[in-house]
Amino acid sequence: QVQLVESGGGLVQPGGSLRLSCAASGSIRSIDAMGWYRQAPGKQRELVASTSTGGTTRYADSVKGRFTISRDIAKNTVFLQMNSLKPEDTAVYYCNAGIRSFRSFNSNDYWGRGTQVTVSS
Repeated sequence: QVQLVESGGGLVQPGGSLRLSCAASGSIRSIDAMGWYRQAPGKQRELVASTSTGGTTRYADSVKGRFTISRDIAKNTVFLQMNSLKPEDTAVYYCNAGIRSFRSFNSNDYWGRGTQVTVSS
């Protein structure tokens, strides 16, 4: 059983900052890429940022220059530093990881349960 647990969400004023973290645990053989998605009410889930094992990062255009994704390989943890937050960043943020478990040879996508980020004055 593989689990992803997010933390760090909350309420913040526009222009403020939050740091999200996501820790993977369980029967993990290896982790390929890790990333963050978000979903606002009435909208599809969208990629916010991702990082590969080699350190390659990708960001949605809407968050470039404001968000930074990082990863602690040894701790199976990924972070999302969010600065200069805007009301349009309000969403449930989900951690995602491509994980090869001991129960499945191929990589599978795993999702956390999400953490709410609300940006409001």
